[in-house]
Amino acid sequence: MTVTPPTPHVLVELFRVPRSRVPSALRRMGTDRLHLARTPGLRFAKLLGTGDGRTFDVRDADPRTWGVLTVWGDRDDAAAYQQRSPVARGWRAIAEEAWQAQLRPLVAKGRWSGVAPFGEPEASRHDGPVAAITRARLAWGTMRTFWRAVPPVTAELRAMPGLRLAVGIGEAPVGLQGTFSVWASTRALTDFAYRQPAHREAIEATPRVGWYAEELFARFAVEATRGQIFGGDPLEDTSVPT
Repeated sequence: MTVTPPTPHVLVELFRVPRSRVPSALRRMGTDRLHLARTPGLRFAKLLGTGDGRTFDVRDADPRTWGVLTVWGDRDDAAAYQQRSPVARGWRAIAEEAWQAQLRPLVAKGRWSGVAPFGEPEASRHDGPVAAITRARLAWGTMRTFWRAVPPVTAELRAMPGLRLAVGIGEAPVGLQGTFSVWASTRALTDFAYRQPAHREAIEATPRVGWYAEELFARFAVEATRGQIFGGDPLEDTSVPT
């Protein structure tokens, strides 16, 4: 008998710190990996720097905004992490804003650090808000052509009416880049992904140019959000900057 693994429970947390706490945030990026490695029930985790995603180089970096991505097999373990982990409590202690999205994977393709962190969900219909994560490890020889392709895609992204939040995410200043975005609906995300000319051209160029040594795309149902970032909850306050 084949046993289907449970659908992963994914948390994306964004923290915005005052300028005086930026050194504390940088320290947490170094020390929290050890705490996460000892967290019960944790399947996958990444500590993330963020940026505005307009160029995907060091000029994008936002030293006041940081992210923590965690993937769980059990919601109780995720809740215990939120209540007791020194990682979750530590970030909340230094942040002036904290926002969390609870996500259920709908589609996931590719690998992140050699694994499929969100499983292999079967595509299913979802009528509510969705989130997307793209992540890539750039091939060193193609970085310049990749960076030249980014600005027109970003301009299309920022102009999309269904976009509620978009931040660049990265595990390192250069070479390990991605995006986290939140959308009003699957249709809004699909309109951007497949119907905007610059983005469509970039997708078609990927296998030809070989930009990525490793890549991943995942789409999620947004099951719940809590807190605020950039002045509000992106799904409730449409004035939150994208």
